[in-house]
Parts: sequence; C-alpha cells; structure tokens
Amino acid sequence: MARRFVLQREPELDRQPKFTLDYAGELNEQQFAAATAAGGPYLVIAGAGTGKTRTLIYRVAYLVESGVPPEGVVLLTFTRRAASEMLVRASRLLDGRCERVRGGTFHAFCLSILRRHATQIGYPDNFTILDSSDAADVVDVVRTASGFNKSSRRFPKKRTLHAIFSACVNRQLSVAEVLEQRYPQFIELLEPVESLARDYRDYKQRYGLMDYDDLLLKSGLLLEQDQKVRRAVAERCQHVLVDEFQDTNKLQARLVELFSSVHGNVMAVGDDAQSIYRFRGADPDNIFSFPDRFADALVLRLEQNYRSTQPILDLANHLITKASRRYEKTLFSDTREGELPGLIAAPDEQTECRFVCQMIAQLREDDDTPLNRMAVLFRSGFNSYSLEIELNRRNIPFVKYGGVKLSEAAHVKDVISHLKVVENPRDASAWNRILLLLDGIGPKTAQDIVAWAASGDGEPFEIDDRPFSHKYADALVALFGVLRSVRSDGGTLSEQVERILEYYDPILKKRFFEDFPKRQQDLDHFAGLTAQFSNRATFLESLALDPIELTALEAESGVEDEPPLVLSTIHSAKGLEFDTVFVIQALEGVLPSAYALRDEEALDEELRLLYVAVTRAERNLFVSYPMVQRRRMEGEYFARPSRYISDVEESILEPIRLEEASMSLPAPGAPVSKQLPQSSESRDETANLPF
Repeated sequence: MARRFVLQREPELDRQPKFTLDYAGELNEQQFAAATAAGGPYLVIAGAGTGKTRTLIYRVAYLVESGVPPEGVVLLTFTRRAASEMLVRASRLLDGRCERVRGGTFHAFCLSILRRHATQIGYPDNFTILDSSDAADVVDVVRTASGFNKSSRRFPKKRTLHAIFSACVNRQLSVAEVLEQRYPQFIELLEPVESLARDYRDYKQRYGLMDYDDLLLKSGLLLEQDQKVRRAVAERCQHVLVDEFQDTNKLQARLVELFSSVHGNVMAVGDDAQSIYRFRGADPDNIFSFPDRFADALVLRLEQNYRSTQPILDLANHLITKASRRYEKTLFSDTREGELPGLIAAPDEQTECRFVCQMIAQLREDDDTPLNRMAVLFRSGFNSYSLEIELNRRNIPFVKYGGVKLSEAAHVKDVISHLKVVENPRDASAWNRILLLLDGIGPKTAQDIVAWAASGDGEPFEIDDRPFSHKYADALVALFGVLRSVRSDGGTLSEQVERILEYYDPILKKRFFEDFPKRQQDLDHFAGLTAQFSNRATFLESLALDPIELTALEAESGVEDEPPLVLSTIHSAKGLEFDTVFVIQALEGVLPSAYALRDEEALDEELRLLYVAVTRAERNLFVSYPMVQRRRMEGEYFARPSRYISDVEESILEPIRLEEASMSLPAPGAPVSKQLPQSSESRDETANLPF
C-alpha cells in the first residue's frame, strides 16, 4: 500500500500579494480607489490639477505588486516623454520591474506591432515612416503626376490635401464629408480629390511608406481582419492604461477596444472638460461613450485639486456648468483662501496691455513672483501682437510658445532624407527630396530617376551604364557614391551622418546663402544627437515619433538676465501651471471664436478652452478684454465681452476698475491703490518700473 502525505491548506493570507507601498497613506480617497481598482473597465474623470499622473503611477506600481507581469501592462500616452517619466517615477516608487512595463504613444505601440506583422498587410518589414512634411511631399508628387498642379481652377496645395486625407482617417469620414464640413470651397473638386486620395494610398503601398495616420489605420485593419494576430497582441495586454483619453480620435478609441479584447482590463483617464483638440481629430464623444463601449464600466472621479486656490476653482466649476454635455464633478482645494479672480474691462486694447504689463511688474517687484511663473494666455497667436509690442517697449523679456521643430527645418530634413534612402532604398519621398537638391534636376527628371532608383532592381546606389544628362551626371555620381559608402562601409551612426554632412555642406552654403551659419549650428546639434543611438533604424523611428525641438533659426541670440514671461495660446498651455495667469482678449468672436458661433459642439469646446486657461492659475487669475476695438477700413467699434464671462456673479469673478493715476502725490498715510499712469505715450511712464 502506498504511503500517504496530506497537503495542508496554505493560509489565505500567504496567497495574498504583499504590498511594499502604503497606497492608502500616499493617495487621497479618490486616487486610492482608482489606483487599487480590481480588474475590468474603468473611466477615471480626472479634473484639472487633481493628480492624475500620480494616480496612474501608483496604478502601475499596484498592478506589478499584485502579480501582473510588467510586460502585461501597457501604458498609452500622447508623448513618449510622458510615458517615460511615469515609468521612471513608478520604478523609483517600487523597483526595476516597472521599467519593463510597455509604455509609449499610440503610434509607437502600433509601430511595434506593424514591425512584426507588416508583411501580412502587404508592406515590407523595413517600411519608412513619413512625418507630416514628408507626407505632404508625397502628396505633391502624386498631385504633379496627375497634372493637377497645372489645373486652370484653384486646386488645393499639398499640405491642404494631406490635411484632408488625414482628417478622413482620424475622423473616419469620407472625402466628401471632410470637404463639406471643413473645406466647402473645394466641394466642386470632389472627384479629383477622391482620385488623389486613392493615388496617395496606392503610392505609399507601392513604395513601402506609411504616414502617422497609417500607423493607426493599418494596425486597426490588421487586428480587425486577422483574428490570430489580434488574439496574440491582446493576450499580451493584460491591463491597458490610457492617459488623456479625451484627446483620442476614433481610431485610437477603437484600438483600445482591440488591445483589451481578451482580458477586458482597461483604465482610461481623462477630463471631458479639457477636451480642446477637435481640430487635430480628437473626438470628445470617446470619453462620453466609454460606458457604452465597455460593458459594466465604472466611472470614478478625481476632484481634489492640488494646484489652485478655491476662488479660482469656484470660477472653473461655474464655467463648466454651462457645457451642454459633461460629467458631473466639483473641484475643491484645501487652500480655501485667496484673491477672487479679477475681471478687467479695459477702455481699449492699449490700456489692456498697459494693465497686464504693470501688474506683471508689480507682482515681480512686490510679491517676488518670477517672470516665468506668470503667463499670458489667449485664443489665437495674433491676439498677443499688441501686448508683444508693449512688452518689448518696456524691455520685459518673454517667450512665445510655438515655432518650427528642428527635425522639420528644411536643411535638417535634407540630411534626414539621405539617411532614409540608405535605410530604405525604395523610399520614393526621400529620393525625390535629395534629387531636387542637385543642379540640373527638376521635378519631372526627379520622378523618372526615382522610378528607376526605387525599383529595387539590382544593387542599390549603382549607376551602371545608364546614360544620364551631362547637366547632372557628375552630381548624381557623387550622390550615389556617398549613399553607397554610408550603406556599405558601416561605422557608427555618428560617422555615417558625418559623411553625409561633408557631402551636404556645399549644398547648404549655396542653397541657404543668407543664413547658412545658423543652419550649420542646427546640423552640429543634430549630429551630436546621433551619438545617443545605436543604428539608423532606431534613430529614424525616434525622429518620426518624437520630433526634436529647438532650432537655432527660431532662437534670438542675446543674454537673458532672468527666465522670461510666458506668452502662449491656450492650446499650447494645456498641462502647464503658473502662479499667475492673465487671460486676454476675452471677447465674443474671439473666445468663443466667430467660427464656432453656429455650432453647439464647437461652442462647448470654446468653453472648455476657457476652462483650461482658468485652471492653469495657482494663486492669481485675471481675465481682461477691451471694450473698444479698431477694425481696418471700419474704424473703432464697441466690442462685447465673451458670453462665458458676461453674466458671472461678482462673488465669483470680481470686477477691477482701472483708473488713471493723478499726478499729485498721495497724502501721508493715505491708502495707495493700483492705478495706471496718465498716458501710455509718456516717456517717463516706466521710470519707476524694474524693467
């Protein structure tokens, strides 16, 4: 008879995960509920300044501590930097396991899928990624080949056409719908635009090219059509976390469903009140329809604000109640005291600018508020032109958000295109760009050479015995020699780039004679960046997914005595915070925009824009507008304040009356009010200011 051994039951406690972090102690009640939620679908409505990033970080740590393999957690964000910072912070909280969490943008995650399965949808595994400028160039090639560049009728240019095609993908609309909604001036050209859309799609497929939109579109099609691939991808996505869900487009929302289709564990974090990117394809309906997309989804809220004083939050709460569609939430803060937000009705635009400048000077001098902790926000870039003049006149340093990215500057794109051709000799777009740099080669000749060079016949970059015109033959031989050398001789990426730069230097000096020294600075900076990458493919993917900023062409030389004041459109300021915020030009027709006045959804988004602007402020908030404006050919006219502020109670938004200062000195001991100097034209106006 066999001997027996009785297994004892393990204590229940021993089978529970042992947590090293004090989640309840480190998070408030609402954050704790979100971070430690069980499996299943969740929508977390995270109000401005309520610690959504902190909550997501602790969510990642909690899942890993609960026994979920780090590789089974997918964190999708809108910038790679955001994902990287979250995972670094999670690793600091817990341990190195969090570094194995898969975090990145939708585009990067889709790229990782397509690199493994591109051949199943008819693409080579070394397909090239087109940035928006490259994509527009491809559209131009197709447009020229079809003869529309010589059309007698006004025909959309390459960037407009690319924007139309991109909107079709991101909004899941037909060309006809996009033209009708956004480009009615081209509705009569529907058939040729549709034809170009097909040609553009076929051209990319033929030459192994994908633009940003294709990374999402092709991934979605792959997962929709291939059940085996979909299951393999979704099996690895045990928990899907999505940041800024209100900014997703229709494709991204569908991809979230596909990624979570096996395990059903998805947590989308966002704020419907901060959905302001419809013009980029973001669809506010995604966040509102989440409970319908995911059965049994629970909606959680984060409402405790750690940024602003309660008076500022009271205004924000009041504003968002005017939205026609919203999730109920009320922001609150432990900082109950603070100045009421101020409403300034200035007599004219110049006086509005004087107020902003003088209040900035006073806060800097009397309250020791650094300039870079103050921001002036506005609806559109041109709204700040008058203020910029006044700031310059007073010698107040400022920076205005915007500008060209380094990797989108023409001279840098030239060099990148050489690298792209070496990596993918079938990249027709990059071929076209580098060929047009050569003397004697025009668009028609370039297309003929591209068709031959990108055909894939024989060894790449070999001239053979093909007869070329003497106008450009020598230049073509030199180009092919450099490309062949970079591809065959190997070396580090930095060495490859250096060879291309040596070849490109005379082209740079000839093409950009007036400012080539500044452009050489950019190329020096660009070359230095390549040392961080081990190979061309990784470098080119990084450039496409996360473009480099800070081109010397956009930076004025000079010595800064202190970090500057921030001027920014509201769209660019989302995600930032400042001690003091000025919202200028709060006028009907400006905020909300005149283009939104007949569209309820657009009006809602304009309201959310103001909400975003208001919630950037920590301690001081001023909303201003000029009562009189001047319009070219019409002269002066009375302007109306924005509908969003015209009826706000004074107990929430306090009026501030501007008074011109008298020239007499105040009596000893008399209270001194904040007043404006008599004349903005006076030479002595800034005599007592610190600038």
